[in-house]
Amino acid sequence: MMISLTDQGFDPGPLLSGFCRGRAETGAVASFTGLARAEGGETKILELEAYPGFTEAQIGAFAETARTRFDLQDLMIVHRIGQIAPGEPIVFVATAASHRRAAFEACDYLMDYLKSRAPFWKKEHGPDGARWVEPRAEDHEDIARWA
Repeated sequence: MMISLTDQGFDPGPLLSGFCRGRAETGAVASFTGLARAEGGETKILELEAYPGFTEAQIGAFAETARTRFDLQDLMIVHRIGQIAPGEPIVFVATAASHRRAAFEACDYLMDYLKSRAPFWKKEHGPDGARWVEPRAEDHEDIARWA
């Protein structure tokens, strides 16, 4: 299990290739790459803050829950912090399992958590200044379906 927060851009292609390498007993790998949106020109820069050590620990605890719940063989989460331009990858999640359904569901589950509950503070910078962003009602509904 790998969890990484980085203030550097990343290319999801090599991450996925590396994650898949040597998995002779894995039946499925699912992945998700999230990109920062321009929001119709309203967001010039997305800024994410995290509390070093704490954020990784919280994500790690939730990832361990996902690993057990979906009987995962492995998982990887790479999440950007700092300033991110529209179109740049912000998050990469990969899950490995014996069967596709578990890999897909675990990836979805992890993204729902990262979107609504992970300890990140998000600010959008646009033409009218900066504003803090909170999870939307839809984000809370998405995570609630796993209860």
